[in-house]
Amino acid sequence: MIKYLLIAIAIVGMGWMLYPLVADFQTATELNALATEYVNGSMNDLNVPNVVTAVVVTYRGLDTLGEVTVLFLATAGIGFLLRRKGHPTGKRRPGSEILKIGSAFLAPLIVLLGVYIFTHGHLTPGGGFQGGVVIASGMLLLTMAHIDFKFSHTLIHWAESLSGFTYVLIGLLGLLLLGVNSFLDPRFLAGGKWLSLFSAGAVPVIYSFIGLKVGSELSSVIDSLQDGGNEV
Repeated sequence: MIKYLLIAIAIVGMGWMLYPLVADFQTATELNALATEYVNGSMNDLNVPNVVTAVVVTYRGLDTLGEVTVLFLATAGIGFLLRRKGHPTGKRRPGSEILKIGSAFLAPLIVLLGVYIFTHGHLTPGGGFQGGVVIASGMLLLTMAHIDFKFSHTLIHWAESLSGFTYVLIGLLGLLLLGVNSFLDPRFLAGGKWLSLFSAGAVPVIYSFIGLKVGSELSSVIDSLQDGGNEV
C-alpha cells in the first residue's frame, strides 16, 4: 500500500513540476536570435544544409568531443567489469537457422546503411552517432545468429584509436590553419558545391571518424558481453 502511495505522490509531483511548462507553452512563430544565427551560419559560412549537423560538429564541437570521451569511458568501464579470467563458464544457445540466414543477408546492408548515414550527415538527418549505432546493431545481429562469431580485437582497438586520434587532429588543424577559436572549424577545407557529397568543408570527414569511433566502441561493448559468457 505504501509503495503505491509513493508512486502516486511521485506522479502528482512530476505533474506539478511539468504543468507550468505545458500551461505557458506558446508555439514559436519565428526563430530567436541564436537560432537565426545558427541557420544563417550553417548555410552561408559552413555550406551545411543540415543545421543540426552544423551545430553538433562545429558550433558545439567541444561538447561532441566530450560526448565521445564519455562513451569511451563507459566502454572501458564495461570491458573492465565484464572481463573474465580463463574461459567463460556461461553457455549460449545456438542461433536459429532463420536468424543465421537473415543475418548473412542483412548484416552487410546494415553496415552499409550506417556508413551512408554518417557520410551523408551534413546533407540529410543523421550523423556520426546514428551511423555508428547502426553499424553496431549489425555486429549485434551477427553475434546473436552465430555462436562462434568472434570480433577482431585488434581491428576494433585500431579503429577506435585511430578514429579518435584523427578526430582530435582535425580539430587541431582548424587551430593551425585558421587561427585561435577555430577548433573543429571545417572551413580549412573547401566548401564544395551546395548539396553535393563532397561539400561542407571537413564536416563529412569529422562525422565519418565520429561514426567509426562510435561503431567500434559499441561493438567493443557487445564483444565484452559475449566474452563474459552471457547470452546477448
